[in-house]
Amino acid sequence: HMGTCGIAAGARDIFDSLGSEIDRMGLKNIRLRSTGCAGLCSREPMMTVEIPDRPPVVYADLDRDKAKEILLQHVLGGRPITDYAIRAGFEGHQTRVIGNV
Repeated sequence: HMGTCGIAAGARDIFDSLGSEIDRMGLKNIRLRSTGCAGLCSREPMMTVEIPDRPPVVYADLDRDKAKEILLQHVLGGRPITDYAIRAGFEGHQTRVIGNV
């Protein structure tokens, strides 16, 4: 999450570090994307892991080492790290919006 508070807390450094690690490992099937504010400033830096057919997991209070551990254990290994997770699943009903709003 790269809102102002996330960036101030170190999210850009973590993002760049993860990008370098993904490149170093030659992982072609992982998309690293920046998003906006998650609304939990005191828990930044944060990241959300989304794997097809599984609920998203939101991680908080991250640093480079924790983010790399999440990459290896959750993203590549399929095992979420409960010690760093603050939420799994969607907050509520999700609606796809198509067209002009």
